[in-house]
Amino acid sequence: MTGGVAWCEGRWGTPAELSLPLDDRGLQLADGLFETVLIRAGQPCLLDEHLQRWSEASAQLGLDPPPGRDHLMPLIQEAVQRALPDQSCGALRLNWSRGSSSQRGIAPPCIGGHRFWLTLQPWIPIFTPISAIISRLERRNSDSLLSRCKTFAYGQAVQARREASERGCDDALLLNTNGELCCSTTANLLLKPGGAKGDGPWLTPPLSSGCLPGVMRARALRLGLAVEADLGASLGSDDQLLLINSLGCRSLLSLDHQPLYSQALGIDSAESLWQHLLN
Repeated sequence: MTGGVAWCEGRWGTPAELSLPLDDRGLQLADGLFETVLIRAGQPCLLDEHLQRWSEASAQLGLDPPPGRDHLMPLIQEAVQRALPDQSCGALRLNWSRGSSSQRGIAPPCIGGHRFWLTLQPWIPIFTPISAIISRLERRNSDSLLSRCKTFAYGQAVQARREASERGCDDALLLNTNGELCCSTTANLLLKPGGAKGDGPWLTPPLSSGCLPGVMRARALRLGLAVEADLGASLGSDDQLLLINSLGCRSLLSLDHQPLYSQALGIDSAESLWQHLLN
């Protein structure tokens, strides 16, 4: 199927063909969670880590437990057969909303009635360096429970990315409400300060900063390739910065139109680190 494949409530189709009821709280109120999982060689990468984060976030937000591995794997395998017959890479999105509500308003309905759907689309992991700004319009709330969960509410990231585009850059870095570098619109940050030894660990903001607990970030910490540290409010010209998530890893060429040392990293170094974390 061109454009990928989707499954919702027992039906297969393309993402453009299938639809949600207009009273779904995910659609109306962004009341739900999602996970984006890389499919490589026909298999979901780091699926257990994604499902653990999905389950923990559901509990934090008072959602019912989302579908587990045993329920998901047959659907994922069929999606791969339908959308990636050549076993190329793909981006799998698992969605979990609080479901439909019979009454108007924001009060959560009774337990049960949650809705699950998935999409799978061809995807090539990206490693090309980019330019970025520090957003002047949006900040990540370090005290919000929602900052620790991958919810449907991506309006802040959309506006920050729009701001970056209007200023001639590819992406935006977000400060948190304490004025510290926190994350980009869709990725965690890995920093090597200027003058740091090449074999030293990367620095990444702690979860208390309001950054999302990214799966690749967690892998870097577990493997000792990164340690948590406050990054401050800006970067120096000799700093190296990577933006990393499950679908790629990109070094930063410039910030607010000022060149960074990261341009020396290139595509190969970013991809090498990402591949190491994935394996």
